[in-house]
Amino acid sequence: MVTTLDIAGMTCEHCEASVQQALLTLPGINSVTASWSAGSAVIEAGRKVSTTAMLAAVRAIGYDAELAGSKAANSASGLKVAIIGTGSAAFAAAIRSVEEGATVTVIEAGTVGGTCVNVGCVPSKIMIRAAHVAHLQAQHPFPGLAKHKPEVDRKALVAQQQARVGELRHAKYESILESNPGISLMRGFARFEDAHTLVVKDAYGKETRIQPDRILIATGRSPQIPAIPGLAGTPYWTSTEALVAETMPEHLIVYGGSVVALEIAQAYLRLGSRVTLIARSTLLSKEDPAIGEGLKAVLEEEGMRVLTHTQLKNVRFNGNVFELDTTAETISADRLLIATGRSPNTSGMELSRAGIKTDASGAVIVDDHLRTSAPNIYAAGDCTNAPQFVYVAAAAGTRAAVNMTGGDAVLDISIVPAVVFTDPQVATVGLTEAQAEKQGIITLSRTLGLENVPRALANFDTRGFIKLVTEKESGRLLGAHILAAEGGEIIQTAALAMRNRMTVAELAGQLFPYLTMVEGLKLCSQTFTKDVKQLSCCAG
Repeated sequence: MVTTLDIAGMTCEHCEASVQQALLTLPGINSVTASWSAGSAVIEAGRKVSTTAMLAAVRAIGYDAELAGSKAANSASGLKVAIIGTGSAAFAAAIRSVEEGATVTVIEAGTVGGTCVNVGCVPSKIMIRAAHVAHLQAQHPFPGLAKHKPEVDRKALVAQQQARVGELRHAKYESILESNPGISLMRGFARFEDAHTLVVKDAYGKETRIQPDRILIATGRSPQIPAIPGLAGTPYWTSTEALVAETMPEHLIVYGGSVVALEIAQAYLRLGSRVTLIARSTLLSKEDPAIGEGLKAVLEEEGMRVLTHTQLKNVRFNGNVFELDTTAETISADRLLIATGRSPNTSGMELSRAGIKTDASGAVIVDDHLRTSAPNIYAAGDCTNAPQFVYVAAAAGTRAAVNMTGGDAVLDISIVPAVVFTDPQVATVGLTEAQAEKQGIITLSRTLGLENVPRALANFDTRGFIKLVTEKESGRLLGAHILAAEGGEIIQTAALAMRNRMTVAELAGQLFPYLTMVEGLKLCSQTFTKDVKQLSCCAG
């Protein structure tokens, strides 16, 4: 007896093998040929094997199955998709899923829009820009312009900032819910009952069970709080509170040495607070060591106290002042910001009930198709083991949607540019020398100080450098590491050069507009073969 099943949800050869294995466990099954591209399985079996048993075996491992011809199982039309979260990954996935014919339910327990627009990228960059303007009033390099200490009305700054946050949240998230009939919002916290069932508990304790065809986890991350004696119960800040505080601290201690810590610490310093930054290692310890060293020198020159290789041992708060015991000394301040990383928002979701594997931090493990270890469940964004950038999250959400609705899309994270919005900015892409060495690649590198970049000279701001890492034998660009004003505007050019497997000789031969900061890439490329100090302006 030959039976053909239509099976929805298979996206690769691994899926085929899973279906075949599940069916072959049934007594009486002689052979199974599954095809993910055809969305079917052809089964040869004895007459005593029921179709019901075959369907149950396939459905038990997370796929939709019907007898061939009884249902258009492979069509996304009518497919029900549930998305847990409403951030960048979630909305990118929701929009694309609807475009592919699915109906979507997005589930949110908090504020619609996720981290970036509400408590991350948008408010932080507005605060950083305001702080930059304040800094220029007091510290600009032009002697013909009067300098003065800015008068800072923090409450007014926060009001403007949060108004823009609200505008963008409505334009990019809430208005989509209002205008797209294929997407509906369900309020509550979602947990897994099994691989096919979500239980959503609303603010009043009411629980609703839903059984979508596909599920996407896109719950993001939240500030990670270290277990420091005395810290719990004190009014410490995370980045969320620091971004909306309406009064300026007299002395702010920032505990952390990475992106969030550095951006907020410099912003408060420039707005008028005294700032002490305590880093457990070096600054930006995952980057090229020269980046952290150069940025530390800049921050100390601006007046920040920076303690590296220092840890908090104990925290006390007397109602007005924090007193911190560190491995170096005891420090007091009126405000404390904890910025020691972010943890995936997966606690309480009971992922194990659905067979979803996570890493040691709780991040959902996904492959390059955004598939989890459960066949009908996908994940995207900061809650996964992918790089934690909003643009990666959005790209992942779109690709997850394609795959959930029967397509085949890969998230390529081989080249991911990154920016830290300090001043000067930190911008990186590709490998450091140490990372290349671990891969067995022999490298050749050059570093160009910004005193060799005409635009930096014209700006009277030569803080920083551009460093390029190449494969020694071929000259192919492997990485770019930049500490420079407008570094974020430079790095994409390096990323595109890497994407096109360009050599530094080819990069050096390109036409770059003069006077621009990105011309520094050309000049640094030229240093592999020339002394750029001996070149004329705009030398080609």
